[in-house]
This record gives sequence, structure tokens and C-alpha cells, in this order.
Amino acid sequence: MDNALTFQDIIKNSVLEAGGYLEGITWEIVLGYAGTILLSLLMGLFIYWIYRKTYMGVVYSRSFAASLAGMTVLTCSIIVTIQSNVVLSLGMVGALSIVRYRTVVKDPLDLLYLFWAIAAGIAIGANMFYISLIVLVVMLALLLILTRRRRRRDEMYILLIHYEGQDVDEGVRRAIGTRPYQIKSKTMRKADMEMAVEVRVKKNDLSFVDRIRAMEHVWDITVVQYDGDYVD
Repeated sequence: MDNALTFQDIIKNSVLEAGGYLEGITWEIVLGYAGTILLSLLMGLFIYWIYRKTYMGVVYSRSFAASLAGMTVLTCSIIVTIQSNVVLSLGMVGALSIVRYRTVVKDPLDLLYLFWAIAAGIAIGANMFYISLIVLVVMLALLLILTRRRRRRDEMYILLIHYEGQDVDEGVRRAIGTRPYQIKSKTMRKADMEMAVEVRVKKNDLSFVDRIRAMEHVWDITVVQYDGDYVD
């Protein structure tokens, strides 16, 4: 006689056990769950701290950084809840499937931290603490490599130059010298002109900006640091 449980049997048993689930709760189980949630909080705070120290974007969002810690705890609590009963897990999947998030993530690297927080919460909630620790070590190594490489690279600036006359172009090229540059745009309004130049410099070496500003027929110059990615 085949005693193998079918999917229908599992669902039936889960429904029967759902009503008496709270009766089997003891202080040891509650403390175990509390320890798991606390561990997820510590992991979330650690992810928050790493995000704050390794942030390489333009505008730092404190609310997004704080949400990483909260995301880890909430994900862990969901996993702890649904692993106790199949019926609860199916209901949770149905409830979460109707949720839609419209928050725009400006920096693609933020998605890495967001999924890291979710993955850490899932691993801790499923009592697979070693998975979260392994991911922690791998992520730290990856972020250290990325941040060190980023710091060694030259800085990028956009120069917005307003001037008059055609001779200024050659003077700007001489002032920039051997630094890599690229003319991104050039707008001509009768005698007035506006030129956007992308220049790569080393260690805030902006001495050439003063030479351009001192040139005749140059009305003003705006220097904007460019933090985006570019191809070497």
C-alpha cells in the first residue's frame, strides 16, 4: 500500500493544523523567533552601514539606506511566518502578488543592495545563517574591489563656457593641454556661443579653468563634476 503523501494531503493537513497552531506555541519557540528577527536586524544594520560607507552616487538618500535594514527584517518575518504552514505560505504569495511598487531607483547599484537585503532576510528567516554569512563575505569583497577601482580612476568634469568669437575655441584647447577632453555640444546664438566640454583630470587639477576664465571674450564658465560611468 502506497503511503506517499499527495499535494492534496499536504494541503488538508495544513488546514487542519492551522487552527491549533497557536496552541503549540511555547516560550522557547517565541524566543527562537525573536532571536531570528534580531539577527536579521543586525544584518540589516550592517548592510545599511556598508551602503553608507561605499556609496558612490551623487545624492545620498538616507531614507533608502534606512529601508535596507527594514527590508531585511520584514523579509525575515515573512519567511518565518510562511514556513510554519503551507496554507499561510499560499495566502502570503497571493497577498504579495497584488502589491506594486513605483519607486524609481536612480542608481543601478542600489538594486544590488536592495536584493542583498531581501536575500539576507530570506536566508536568516529560513534558518540558513551560513548562506547570509557567505553572501556577506562575497559582497564585501566585491564592493571593496569596485570602490578601489573607482577611486583610482580620474575625475570627470563638464565645462560650460560662454564666450564670443571663433578664436576662443583654440584658446580653450591650449588651456586644457594634454588632458583628455571631448566637446559634447556647441550652441551658437548670433555672436554669443556656449560650449560644453567633457574633461578628465587627476586629483582635482583644475588650474586650466583659471586660464580659460582669464581669456578675452570669455564671459563665464561653469564647472560641473560628472560622476557617471564612461568607457576607458
